[in-house]
Amino acid sequence: MTQMMLSALDLARRIEAGDLTPRAVVETCAKAIAAGEKEIGAFVALDIAVARRAADDARLAALPLRGLPVAFKDIFATADLPTQYGSPVYAGHRPAADASAVVLTRQAGGIVLGKTVTTQFASLVPSATRNPRNLAHTPGGSSAGSAAAVAAGMVPIAFGTQTAGSVIRPAAFCGVAAFKPSYRLIPMVGVKDVAWHLDTAGLFGASVADVAFAAAAILERELRVDDKEPAAPRIALARTHLWPHASSAMQQAVETAAQLAQAAGATVAELRLAPIVEDAYEAQFTIQDYENIRALAFEYERHRDRIDPLLRVQLERASAISADEYDAARRIASRARRVLADAMTDYDVILTPSAPGAAPHGFATTGDPMFNRLWTLMGAPAVNVAGLSDDNNMPLGIQIVGRFGRDRAALEAALFVEQAIAKKTGG
Repeated sequence: MTQMMLSALDLARRIEAGDLTPRAVVETCAKAIAAGEKEIGAFVALDIAVARRAADDARLAALPLRGLPVAFKDIFATADLPTQYGSPVYAGHRPAADASAVVLTRQAGGIVLGKTVTTQFASLVPSATRNPRNLAHTPGGSSAGSAAAVAAGMVPIAFGTQTAGSVIRPAAFCGVAAFKPSYRLIPMVGVKDVAWHLDTAGLFGASVADVAFAAAAILERELRVDDKEPAAPRIALARTHLWPHASSAMQQAVETAAQLAQAAGATVAELRLAPIVEDAYEAQFTIQDYENIRALAFEYERHRDRIDPLLRVQLERASAISADEYDAARRIASRARRVLADAMTDYDVILTPSAPGAAPHGFATTGDPMFNRLWTLMGAPAVNVAGLSDDNNMPLGIQIVGRFGRDRAALEAALFVEQAIAKKTGG
């Protein structure tokens, strides 16, 4: 289906200039939701009436987000909307308090429009959400609803979370920009745990400049990249040991992005990761599974029969992981982070696939997060850059991975690559 995404940065500028009102933006979102929600199924809870009333507050236009509507993945606690974690165990659940990220968004002038669909407990069970780029394809997971809502022009900004690949992968599948910051840059207080050493909140938007603008407004950090032309970055092209698992179209997209960035002035060189860094890829599975069954200890003990069989099997398998195995995996991860930091001394960012290929056809799977697991474990900032597609016009995402704590540099490099691609494709 055809959709027009909403640029948060453009909308905010128009509100600031007095050419647009927050109420008008809410109405634009409401119109898009009315037109596409039945087919796409991006939201699990909406309160457009409350959003309209909030948008009429004259003070919003002076705040950083200017009264823009924002959606939250349904594992962020919201006191005024149900928070159900994608599970029947929590049907109709109302937390007593908002998650910190929700409060910070409102304080920055954002309007909470609704809660987006998540997979059950933000895990591997596919949701009913459809990909706006082609309704016969998965939007990815577990932040399916957030990526789809932005891709369908239903909201300019949406929050998701990533434990393995659930921000970058759905963004790649739906053809939107996404920013997974350095580990815990966005506070996770009030967000349902999957694996506490991995869980990272992130943002979806129409472009790199949009997610950088929103992150800067909400976090009160110097993250915006729209004030000047981005500097030419030093890029390390990392194919990694997983490269053979990428589709030929994905491989070509990565190489095309690298060539376009180099032609635009970037320095591009091949980077071969040290064995300890690639070993950490396997360690991520152990850490995630060991922590996941403990994060869901109550649900697994009291409501096991109401957990989807696919997730239940994974949890049962996770119960066999010993503390010694978990500790060993965390030691590998710690060593790998140090080695990776040293390897990136001469580079600003890594360029690598966001996913093995385009969004899979059908809904038996949300896709494989293999190209995201390592970078999530490293705690590094990652940005999905959209703009390239396969022969079926399905998006192919390019992942820009930065150095830990160098989030603005990662966003600036991602903007540089995005602009290089846009010049070539006419986007």
